[in-house]
Amino acid sequence: MSQQREPSSAEEITDLLADLVSIKSENPPGDERPAAEFIVDWFEDNDIDAKLVYEPYEDRPQVVAEVGSGDPTLVLNGHTDVYPAGDTSRWEHPPYAAEIEDGKLYGRGSADMKLGVTLAMLTARDLKPEIESGELAGSILFQAPVGQETGDPGTMGLIDEGYAGDYAVVLEPTRMRTVTSHKGLSWYDITVKGEPGHSARPDSGRNAIEEAHPLLTRLLEYDEELRTQTNELVGPAYANLTQIEGGLTGNMIPEEVTVRLERRFFPNETREEIDDEVDAILEEVEREHDLALEWERVSSYESTDAADDSYPAEVFRKHSASAADVPTEPAGRPWAADTRWFVNHTDIPAITWGPGDSVQCGRYDEHIEIDEATVALSVLQDATREILSDE
Repeated sequence: MSQQREPSSAEEITDLLADLVSIKSENPPGDERPAAEFIVDWFEDNDIDAKLVYEPYEDRPQVVAEVGSGDPTLVLNGHTDVYPAGDTSRWEHPPYAAEIEDGKLYGRGSADMKLGVTLAMLTARDLKPEIESGELAGSILFQAPVGQETGDPGTMGLIDEGYAGDYAVVLEPTRMRTVTSHKGLSWYDITVKGEPGHSARPDSGRNAIEEAHPLLTRLLEYDEELRTQTNELVGPAYANLTQIEGGLTGNMIPEEVTVRLERRFFPNETREEIDDEVDAILEEVEREHDLALEWERVSSYESTDAADDSYPAEVFRKHSASAADVPTEPAGRPWAADTRWFVNHTDIPAITWGPGDSVQCGRYDEHIEIDEATVALSVLQDATREILSDE
């Protein structure tokens, strides 16, 4: 006799998601602990083994929970950190109130990606009777890593500690498309050096902001060149100027100015190749304009180029198409995901899949659609059953 539990309702989904959204876990600064502790408590309340993992960060615990011990093991991965809420006066629905209106739940992290975390938690709970009875031969490993929003190796830290499996699903918002390709990105801080002086005597110094003009011009040209290159799954490449900082006070000639360049690159490119490309451009600017530049890559996300015909990819495409008429063609996304840790550093077949729209990520009044979340939970549980089946 089947040991299937009654599937979670829309109310259960929204209640748990609201609890998670109401917990402020912004990164930066990396305040994931309250969310991690809540998740462990929830699992323990549902008789599921769960614990905090203090690697690779002692003050930013991660979560693992395990249901069963058989093969194969499916990893369900969802990060606990969210973007900062920003100017809260610009939110019509307060970022941590988890308000529901017109079939949508609003709040920071609702789409990115506490809905994915919610569905993974409910799937572990709902499939527990089938796994423990032997109806499903495999097992579930739940991972809630830290630091995805800032490129931190939370997921890799869990893998290094032995918390891995045979297949992995990273539950980012993809509108239930099965995604196997992601752009990578690297951030470079480029500093233009000048000479300080009093602004009453501007010729007494060398204005670093003015000196930066040819650099900025060349970087804008670089972006235009990149936009002519495209990848059918993830779109064009970019070189974005995202931050600038310079000068100490209003009446001094600025001694230096630092520009942040964000380089988005294709799934088949490496960050080392991009380093060489950026180095060549900056050396050219130095040489042609007699500038004193210093630069370094301050952070990066590897690109992801996973097999689009892997077993989990085929299973999730099939169930998503059946339940919601989701397209089955190979898909990519222009943003980075923790899928890269599985694809680039292990032999674990992995996909990115989840409800919600990535256009919501980082926006004011970020939200998810409750009807889609309900369908997605059904898809996730049916796909998980198939993967864990011994048939």
